[in-house]
Amino acid sequence: MEYTINKLAKLAGISTRTLRYYDELGLLSPARVSSNGYRIYGQKEIDRLQQILFYRELGVSLEEIRNILASKDFDGLTALESHLSALLARREQLDLLVANVRKTIKTMKGEIKMSDQEKFEGFLQKLVDDNEQQYGEEIREKYGEESVSRSNAKVLNMSKEQYMELEKLTADLNETLKAAYEQGDPAGELARRACELHKRWLCFYWSDYSKEAHRGITQMYVEDPRFRAYYDKIAPGCAVFLRDAVAIFCK
Repeated sequence: MEYTINKLAKLAGISTRTLRYYDELGLLSPARVSSNGYRIYGQKEIDRLQQILFYRELGVSLEEIRNILASKDFDGLTALESHLSALLARREQLDLLVANVRKTIKTMKGEIKMSDQEKFEGFLQKLVDDNEQQYGEEIREKYGEESVSRSNAKVLNMSKEQYMELEKLTADLNETLKAAYEQGDPAGELARRACELHKRWLCFYWSDYSKEAHRGITQMYVEDPRFRAYYDKIAPGCAVFLRDAVAIFCK
C-alpha cells in the first residue's frame, strides 16, 4: 500500500512539515514523486518512519538516528527488540514512580510512614536505568560487569542527602566546566576546579577512583558520539576540553 504525504502524516500522527524536514535531512525520502508532484511513500518508508519515531520517543537525536539507520550493520528486528527493552524499562520506571507517589500520599494522610530511602526509590532507579540504556554496553566492555554492578548498587543505596548533593554537584560541574571552556585554558585554575568537581562526581558512581580511569573515561567521552553530545551541549568542543584538562589534572 502507498500513501501520499498527507495520508502518511495523518497515519503516523505527525505533520507534513515534519516529513518534509526528514526528507531535507536525508532521514526519510519518499519512494517516488508522482507526475502531479505528490510525494508517495511505500512500505519500506513506512517501516523506516516507525523506527525513526521509536528512536525519537527514546530521546535519540535526529542526527544520531540518521547515522544509526545508515549503518551497514543496522538490523530492523534487532532495533525493535532494543526498543522493546527500553520501553519496558521505562514502564517499570513509571510503575516505581506511581508507587512512590501513592505511598507519599498515604504518608501525608498519616496512614503509613516512609523512610527517606523509600522517598527516593524510582528516582535512584531512573539514574541507573538511564545510564544502562545509554551507555551500559560500553562501560561494561571497558570496566567489566562486576565494576558496573558495584556502581549501580552504590547509586541505589544513596541517602536523601547524597542524592541532593549529587544533583547540586552536577549543576556546579556543568557551570564550572562551561566557564573553564570559555576561558580556554585546560591548565587554568577554573579547569582544575572543573576536574576536581568531575572527580567528586565520578566518586558518587565509582567504588574505586584512579587517575588512569579518570583519563580513560574522558577519552571515551570524546570517542563515543553519545557521551560527546552530552558534554558538547554544555558548549561545543567541551568533551575535548574536559579530556585535555583531566590529562593535565591527572599527571
